[in-house]
Amino acid sequence: MTDNAVYKKLQNGSDIRGVAVAGVKGEDVNLTARRVAQIGGAFVTFLAERSGRAAGDLKIAVGHDSRISAPELKEAFLQGLAGQGVAAMDCGLASTPAMFMATVFEEMQTDGAVMLTASHLPYNRNGLKFFTSDGGLEKADIAKILDIAAKEETVPGGAADVKEYNLMGLYTAHLRRLICKELNMSETARPFEGMHIVVDAGNGAGGFFVTDILRPLGANTAGSRFLEPDGMFPNHVPNPEDKAAMASVKEAVLKNRADLGLIFDTDVDRMSAVLADGTEVNRNALIAMMAAILAPDYPKSTIVTDSVTSDELTEFLEAELHLVHHRYMRGYKNVINECMRLNKSLVMSPLAIETSGHGALSENYYLDDGAYLAVKLLTAAAKVRRRGKTLASLIEKLHEPAEACEYRLAISGTTDVQAYGAGVLDGLEKAALDARIPIATPSYEGVRLCFSQGWALLRMSLHDPNMPLNIESREAGGCAKIKAAVYDLLKAWEHLDTTALL
Repeated sequence: MTDNAVYKKLQNGSDIRGVAVAGVKGEDVNLTARRVAQIGGAFVTFLAERSGRAAGDLKIAVGHDSRISAPELKEAFLQGLAGQGVAAMDCGLASTPAMFMATVFEEMQTDGAVMLTASHLPYNRNGLKFFTSDGGLEKADIAKILDIAAKEETVPGGAADVKEYNLMGLYTAHLRRLICKELNMSETARPFEGMHIVVDAGNGAGGFFVTDILRPLGANTAGSRFLEPDGMFPNHVPNPEDKAAMASVKEAVLKNRADLGLIFDTDVDRMSAVLADGTEVNRNALIAMMAAILAPDYPKSTIVTDSVTSDELTEFLEAELHLVHHRYMRGYKNVINECMRLNKSLVMSPLAIETSGHGALSENYYLDDGAYLAVKLLTAAAKVRRRGKTLASLIEKLHEPAEACEYRLAISGTTDVQAYGAGVLDGLEKAALDARIPIATPSYEGVRLCFSQGWALLRMSLHDPNMPLNIESREAGGCAKIKAAVYDLLKAWEHLDTTALL
């Protein structure tokens, strides 16, 4: 594989991700220190070209999560910046949202920021997320940076121009001020006095939420778990979508009789919660909760979600909250960009959120920030507590499907996977019409079939040569019936592996 091909393989949508640590069978290191230094220099070239400014006039902030490869790769990236004559700010252990805020805070005034993270992926992975004051970079931007990195030879410099900066101190003070302002209290108040809130940070970068936000504001945080950064993630994967991770924070809530539990992913751009009775607030419930919190300030607005959300969520958003549910393509940048587009076209849209826990608010720079979501959740909890209610009351009318399942149907034996997948979707739509099976419209991703007991959505994977099939049913046994019907519509496609549907 050529070096150019290696760099291209590092692209993961609007991020860069790769194998940074040797030792896992079958996974060779491709995110090396040398390549990270080259990517650092390429980011400078990209920023200079975009801004029309000389490289030496730029200032870039760099932070990282708790991964074991972070120190080496951060040093490499900083050397790549120094080789271009850039003033760098080393922010140390940080969260991804905080790194974006480094481009916003007047005290810092950086031209760009970089976060070394691979989100919830295993310990041997790492990656980079890039920001300017306009937000995260797009897929085309990442492709350009990698192309520059593959072609240009940055001469790594020393670390003389690197200054350490306490970004997280600035960021957490910002969040504390927001909480006090929302609750009409002074900045020295303790608005969470009498509330018991536990946090499971999964040994990622999220421990600051306990030490720098909850405790200073008066919360009892006894029973919080895995706050210490440990890039081997010895307790569980720091991922709100992971069943073991959710079970861990649920156990912490029930064992300590807490009012609320919060869980973050490794770099704190995602969040989920657990209520006092053990009810998990993730996926549909998290979207519903955030929408319920925002609805009074954004009446009749549009909530943008990814494509796999439930019909029951639509019913709650539209019938109970009188909002509009806009299902869009999966991928956190996709839903965020769609939310931005709607607002620019004068369609009020305060929230873009995925079932994965990525949630971005228009009032917060369209930034997918798990800590900001937690702030909105906590201020809502404090408000309903004053009225003698709990957070559960906000979504008590939300129903969930009786069954849900997902299958990944592999595509093989064809040279153009994307074209074949597009043909499958077109064929599925035609076959469904012939079988008089209703098709949901509009559909921004894949084909969503409507059945009496539920629905099925077939789409192309964002990154892999397969087609995810999501099925939900309002009644027990319904998924099996829907699966059988979908199999009949797809079984003729020889390069699509439908054996999982038998």
